Amino acid sequence: AGGCFWGVQGVFQRVKGVSRAVSGYAGGARESAHYDQVSQGDTRHAEAVEITYDPKKVSLGELLRVYFSVAHDPTQLNRQGPDIGAQYRSAIFVANGGQEKLARDYIAQLAGAKVFSAPIVTTLEPLKAFYPAEAYHQDYLVRHPTQPYIVYNDLPKIDNLKRLFPSLYRESPALTN
Repeated sequence: AGGCFWGVQGVFQRVKGVSRAVSGYAGGARESAHYDQVSQGDTRHAEAVEITYDPKKVSLGELLRVYFSVAHDPTQLNRQGPDIGAQYRSAIFVANGGQEKLARDYIAQLAGAKVFSAPIVTTLEPLKAFYPAEAYHQDYLVRHPTQPYIVYNDLPKIDNLKRLFPSLYRESPALTN
């Protein structure tokens, strides 16, 4: 989770080795995993992206590098850019202890190196469930590249991915459909 899922999904869809990136909700209950409820900010969900990848082509460590340097700003508490609320928090929903340790160690390494001018506020939360978002949220960046929100907030992330990680960047995104 790292703000509006449109941009996070758009970034990871362009990472070589990622076969699927699905916008959705994590951190709350199934009955409230609907955009109208989540967007009110009181369901405990975060807008999140479920990433399926081939570890022979891209490592979890490389995905963390992209997440922390391109996909969002890990120093913004309960917000990303113009989006404000706990549903836009910076969080990694970990499925197992190995993922948690790697993420925790990576955050500690970034903090120790003072990579950011402010503290990292990214939380590590257990993945209890992931609920895919409504169909109109899937592949949103790809389907609406001229929408002003996308142009201003999300296309620069794609440009940064291409510039900072040229060996991981792919031109054709892995679409959900």
